[in-house]
Amino acid sequence: MDVFCGIDWAEDHHDIAIVDRDGQLLARRRISDDAAGLAQLLELLAEHGDSAEEPVPVAIETPRGLLVACLRATGRKVYPVNPMAVARYRDRHSVAGRKSDHGDAVVLANVLRTDAHAHRPLPADTELAQAVAVLARAQQDAVWARTAAHNKLRSHLREYYPGFLAAFAGSRGGITRPEARTVLAAAPDPAAAAALTLAQLRALLKKAGRKRGIDAEATRLRGALRIPQMRQLPLVEQAMGRQAQALLGQLDAACESAGDLEQAVIESFNQHPDAGIITSFPGLGPLTGDDRSRFADAKGLKAYAGAAPITRASGKSRSVTHRKVKNNRLAAAGYNWAFSAITASPGARAHYDKRRKDGDRNAAAQRNLFGRLLGCLHHCLATGQHYNEHIAFPAAARARQAAA
Repeated sequence: MDVFCGIDWAEDHHDIAIVDRDGQLLARRRISDDAAGLAQLLELLAEHGDSAEEPVPVAIETPRGLLVACLRATGRKVYPVNPMAVARYRDRHSVAGRKSDHGDAVVLANVLRTDAHAHRPLPADTELAQAVAVLARAQQDAVWARTAAHNKLRSHLREYYPGFLAAFAGSRGGITRPEARTVLAAAPDPAAAAALTLAQLRALLKKAGRKRGIDAEATRLRGALRIPQMRQLPLVEQAMGRQAQALLGQLDAACESAGDLEQAVIESFNQHPDAGIITSFPGLGPLTGDDRSRFADAKGLKAYAGAAPITRASGKSRSVTHRKVKNNRLAAAGYNWAFSAITASPGARAHYDKRRKDGDRNAAAQRNLFGRLLGCLHHCLATGQHYNEHIAFPAAARARQAAA
C-alpha cells in the first residue's frame, strides 16, 4: 500500500490523518460523527487513491461503533489498535509527551505504515456471525450483571436474613432461582417469612413456575424459614427488607435479560453453518466468528484466547507465566468450556488429571485443556470435521481400551 489512514475516535467527532509510505502527511481533517462526516471521510480517501479494488486501510482505537461498521462494509481492512500500544508509538514521535487528537491520528496512520504486519485487522466475518457476536457479548454482559446483582443481594441478606440464604443453600442456583426470588419478594424480612402459611408458600411456588413436589417444598420452606436466627431491631429489619426488595428488582431484571439473550443467541447461532461442528465438542455451546483467514494456525488462536503461556527470557533468567493480554470474553468462555468438558469428555478429564498430577494448579490445568480443545476446534473448523474423542485424546482412548 502507498497510503495509510489513521482515525482518532471521539464521541462527537473524529480526526483523520492520511500519510504516504514515506511518512509524509498527505491530508488531515476533522469530521463529525454522522453520515455527513462518513461521506467526507470516504471522499477524502478517494482523493488519495482509495478504490474498490485497493481500499485504503484504516487504523482506529476501537473495534466497534457505527463508524467502524460502515468502514468494514466498504470492504477495507480496519485495524483496531490498543490505546496502550498507541501510547507507546506516540513516544516515537514526541519524547516531550506532547499529545493531540490530530497527533494521535498521525500516529495511528504511521502504525500501519511501519507495523501493519504486527497488528490484526478485524475479521471478515459474515453478517450472521457478527450478529451472533453482538448477542453473545450482550448475553455475557447480562450474566456478569446477574452475578454482581446476586452477590450484592446475598451480602445484604447475610446482615439480617441468614435464614433465607440457608433455606435455599442446597438448591441449584441458590437465590437466583425463580422460587427464591418470588418468596423473597413476598417476605423480604424474617418476620414476614415466619408468618407465611403453607397455602401461601404453595401459591408462591406455583407463581414461580414450579410444577412438581410443591407440597413437599412448601413444607420444607415453612420449617426452614421459621428456624430461630439472630435478628436486627424491628424497624432496622424492616428498612433492610425494603433495601432487599430494591436489590431484588435489579437481580430480577438481570436474570430476565440473561435468559432472553441466551435464547436469542441460541436461535441465531443455530442458523450458522458451523453450528454442528462447534456443538459436537464436549461441553461447548454457541461460539462466534467464521473468518477462516483470521488465524493462520491454532497457535495464534490460543494466544488470542489467553490459552498459550508467555515465556520471558533474559540472560540466565527464564520464566513461563500465563498470558494477561488476551480477549477476556473468549478467555472467560474458555474457562467454562474446559470446566464442562472435564465432566463431559473422558479424554478431557484424563488430560486435566495428568496436568494436575504433573504439578499444575487448577486454573493452569484448565487453561492447558482449553488450549488443547482450541487446537482441535481450529482443525475441525478448517477441515469441516466433527469432534472425535479418539482423535482428540488418543492416549486416553488407548488406556480405556486396554482397561476394557
